[in-house]
Amino acid sequence: MMTQNKFLIPILALGVFGILNTEMGVVGIIPIIAERFQVSVPDAAWMVSLFALVVAFSAPITPLLFSKINRKTAMVLALSVFVLSNLVSIFVESYAVQLIARAVPAFFHPVYVTIAFTVAAMSVVKEEAPKAVSKVFVGVSAGMVLGVPMTSFIADSLSFQAAMIFFASVNIIVLFATLKFVPSLPVAQNLTYGDQFNVLKKPILWISILSAILMNAVMFGFYSYLSDYLQSVTQVSFKIISILLFVYGMTNILGNILAGKMLAKTPQTTLKIIPLILTALYVALFISGESLIVVAIILFALGMIVGIANNGNQYLVSSAAPEAPEFANGLFLTAANLGTTLGTFICGLFIAGWDNQASVLGAIMFALLGFVGIWIRNRVYQGMLVKV
Repeated sequence: MMTQNKFLIPILALGVFGILNTEMGVVGIIPIIAERFQVSVPDAAWMVSLFALVVAFSAPITPLLFSKINRKTAMVLALSVFVLSNLVSIFVESYAVQLIARAVPAFFHPVYVTIAFTVAAMSVVKEEAPKAVSKVFVGVSAGMVLGVPMTSFIADSLSFQAAMIFFASVNIIVLFATLKFVPSLPVAQNLTYGDQFNVLKKPILWISILSAILMNAVMFGFYSYLSDYLQSVTQVSFKIISILLFVYGMTNILGNILAGKMLAKTPQTTLKIIPLILTALYVALFISGESLIVVAIILFALGMIVGIANNGNQYLVSSAAPEAPEFANGLFLTAANLGTTLGTFICGLFIAGWDNQASVLGAIMFALLGFVGIWIRNRVYQGMLVKV
């Protein structure tokens, strides 16, 4: 446990918000990007896809490379790269250069986020670590579910450049706050790369990674098509959809706060019941998807449970390899991105094979598979505790 610093967790949460906002904020302005750079909408979507792919493949590697460097130094470097790339994005006219400006910071996304999780956990006693990490996850949720409408509003009201200034401003604030208020964070336990790679020999780690992939597919496979579901099945206007998405995002943040307390007290039980609750909610959504009132209630609950599940996924992987925290958190980020890609693809196949309502069936399938994975993982984990 490191020395208490009242500014540390808020700065880490804001920093993660800035990183995730840079990644996900452009989701809502793809048509504006296409018009700005005179490219097709599918080509403009590479602003999202390229970033996600770089994160997925670099997440286990870049945190490992920076694992021996002072954590404050690594965070300052990552934030500086994000600031520079945001500034470049304001002025460039070439779409190819714009994509390069997106790809470069994506390599540093896992560096900052994994360190943020690790430092938050180390800032408190071991039993309180899930609570500290859950506070950082508030920044993750805010970046993913609130950053999109905020960026859309700025870009639509002002310009694409204004949205990039917004990204840069948040990251600049965090950079200066980190330099001023975050103390030096030297790596006390200097593990070799070989020591960290050795955690890959642990069966529980692979079971945890697979479970995290399945659970992320549950959450974001359907979320990718939520707006379309509300429009075609529930048949509501875009104004109502925006309100429902905002409610979903706010309850998602609340779920992050609850997750810290639940994972600190009853982690194994929490991990096991979440996919069952998600299954029940998705079944209810499939049955009652045409009723706006019922759908609104379900989305209120769903946002909260997904917030808890997101924290649970990080706990699944990080607790399976506590001796290599940055590397484990990098593996979690890879699992999260692969799960999102898998869930979106499979739920899309369900829609193509049947109709828009069928995306819920894909989520139900992943939830049941996720329950099986977590049940096996918990049995293995309990067996390890007995041996100890």
